[in-house]
Amino acid sequence: MSPRKPLAALGALAMTAALAVAAPASGALAGPATGTDAGAAAGTTAGPPGQISVVGDTSPIHDPALTVDDDGTWWVYSTGLLNRENGGTVQMWSSHDDGTTWAYEGTVWDEIPGWIDEHFSDGALPDNLWAPEVYEHDGTYYLYYSASRFGTNNSVTALATNTTLDPDDPDYEWVDQGPVITSPAPIENGKEFNAIDAGIVTGKDGTPYMAIGSHWYGIFLVEISWPSGKPVAGALENAVHLVDRFAPGNRVEAPYIYERAGWYYLFVSFDACCAGADSTYKIVVGRSRSVTGPYLDKEGRDMVGGGGTVLLESNGPVVGPGGQSVHDGVLAYHYYDGANEEIPYFPTLGLHRMAWKAGWPLVR
Repeated sequence: MSPRKPLAALGALAMTAALAVAAPASGALAGPATGTDAGAAAGTTAGPPGQISVVGDTSPIHDPALTVDDDGTWWVYSTGLLNRENGGTVQMWSSHDDGTTWAYEGTVWDEIPGWIDEHFSDGALPDNLWAPEVYEHDGTYYLYYSASRFGTNNSVTALATNTTLDPDDPDYEWVDQGPVITSPAPIENGKEFNAIDAGIVTGKDGTPYMAIGSHWYGIFLVEISWPSGKPVAGALENAVHLVDRFAPGNRVEAPYIYERAGWYYLFVSFDACCAGADSTYKIVVGRSRSVTGPYLDKEGRDMVGGGGTVLLESNGPVVGPGGQSVHDGVLAYHYYDGANEEIPYFPTLGLHRMAWKAGWPLVR
């Protein structure tokens, strides 16, 4: 079911809750990027590189997953509201003018699936569902999302499937497919990880993978299979370690891998999310010729070991940009809006058509 209650009706509690899970963004308010590769238009959405000036329902949006359906409708799926406000489940937003004007479309379900509460029944229950990812394969949409006991790696990434993204389609129904990956559990070489923030990518040979992780030992790549959308046998033991900062707290999360012109680009968020004006979130990137890495930054530093080139960071009223996804050359992210006088640092959708220079993405 998809309750489509207007955002105006959600009340002050929803606003306060959303602030507790979001932070200010940066750089996205800068002018259009100017340096582009020859042929950079290939593989990017039509339109000049630079910021997309979004209007309409653009907050509270956190951890946006951007996709475009066969009808050309742009969709963003985002983290649910805290305290299970409006159900606490994944939220949906649509645009019919190439990402400029956005409308709230409700939530995936009325409430968090009961099996999730059973999974966490030994202690505090999750307040909301986090960090969705939407991926289409062979006519099926796969919606990955996470639930976690905040501040721990007691987490699960789960899956729902649908044949359409349009809530008005008579065939519309998000079917719960249960858990995909859980933690705490050992991953590659017995390391600890956090089973949140899934991002799906397909290798050159057609093999699908899930990038996943947050803090602990960082980011890993896990092989999955279709049509289940779940890991193959031995996937955790054979996972590939993609990012590890080797710093206290290992603040890295939100992996998203995007293929362009023979390169795979790994986008992640560094530093502190979810602290409003004090958020230090930033988007960094590395690249590799192979989907399994290693991913190196512009200076040739491996992202396993602290590498990563900053793409977007706090700038003026844009605070803590991160929680990103990429679709057809468009970078989607949330930021905490310091220019919002009514609700300072409300989590807001940012979109930027990336330019490319010497094989690297630019947003300004």
